[in-house]
Amino acid sequence: MEDDQWIVEMYEMKLKAEGFDVMVALDGKVGLELAIQEKPNLILLDVILPEMDGFSVLRNLKNEPFVRDIPVILLTNLGQDGDVKRGLDLGAQDYLVKANFTPSEVVSKVKSFL
Repeated sequence: MEDDQWIVEMYEMKLKAEGFDVMVALDGKVGLELAIQEKPNLILLDVILPEMDGFSVLRNLKNEPFVRDIPVILLTNLGQDGDVKRGLDLGAQDYLVKANFTPSEVVSKVKSFL
């Protein structure tokens, strides 16, 4: 779930090139509904999203019995220690600051959780 169309397209292309099926949601509310409906193998989740922020999406996902075990990687520009702690405390498997990782490194992280 990511609201920046350019970033969405970049990661979608990269992940598809690596053989992954990709679903995209441009806001948190749609992303939560899509995750519950489709039960993906992994979720890349931004924190700053319209409609519902990523922390709220994550909290809701972890409270839903059928999707709580799906690994969630937060991929965001928020890099403050408090944000990282909050994301991990809410159940994210990893917290990546976009500026610190190349798309290839993000794909490697995705592969490590699947």
